[in-house]
Amino acid sequence: MSIENGWFLEKNTQWPGQAMGLEVKEVLLQEKTKYQDLMVFQSTTWGKVLILDGVIQLTERDECSYQEMLTHIPMFSATQKPKKVLVVGGGDGGVLREVCKHSCVESVVMCEIDVGVVNASKKYFPSVSCSFSDPRVTLLIQDAVKYVEDCVKDKVMFDCIIVDSSDPVGPAEKLFQPEFYQNCSTILDPNHGVMASQGESLWIHQKLMRAMLHENGVFFRCAEYASVQVPTYPCGQISIFVAAMGQETCKTAGRAVEGLKGSTNYYSERMHSASFVLPAGVERELYRDDEKKTASDM
Repeated sequence: MSIENGWFLEKNTQWPGQAMGLEVKEVLLQEKTKYQDLMVFQSTTWGKVLILDGVIQLTERDECSYQEMLTHIPMFSATQKPKKVLVVGGGDGGVLREVCKHSCVESVVMCEIDVGVVNASKKYFPSVSCSFSDPRVTLLIQDAVKYVEDCVKDKVMFDCIIVDSSDPVGPAEKLFQPEFYQNCSTILDPNHGVMASQGESLWIHQKLMRAMLHENGVFFRCAEYASVQVPTYPCGQISIFVAAMGQETCKTAGRAVEGLKGSTNYYSERMHSASFVLPAGVERELYRDDEKKTASDM
């Protein structure tokens, strides 16, 4: 993890030829967990920052945009209020915080592979990790791929699945594979189940996005992309891959945006719809030749 002359520089082969820089006020934590390198530092203008394997995961200043959209798009897309939710990854607790704002939720299983991320977030990001103590939450420290496989065998069902993963290298690689999405579709309610996952940047990862759409989306009735502004992520943007079992689109809220315990800083019903409007060139690249099939076509 690179700190040069008081600046953290995010240099990574996944986004060649560019780097994100944040000025460092103080390094608060630097350790190697069982799975990855972890660092927390206090920046001069973006609050505290969480880094995994040299990549920015969140800053206190802009974390709301990603956490809120990744959570509330699938939660409000569902035509029936989700009661049982599975959160895959998301060890910082931000998605969990947003899920727990929904009064309709009766239970949340959170499956995170790296307890080091959970512990660091509890200590350094209390406003993000504030829902680990919610009585509806069951935290499992284990491989989510294996957990989902077990849910298929045991016929455990969910109304909503949210995958808050890091990039598709290392421990998160399997979370981008078709087999994982097929298993997720099996444990989602067949009529109103909705899934959302981190879908990388439309500026530099269109090949991966196409693969997710055309290979992973076949197990759902609809599969679409939303776009979110996150200034400290590569290119200042992240995509959200959204898929539903029983409805034709997730581009509008399927029910009224109400019943939240607490406010939002980024998500709104208008932002929900607007996020699905992609640049013309990106739409052409993702949907060219109309390659997307449905599970019934296989």
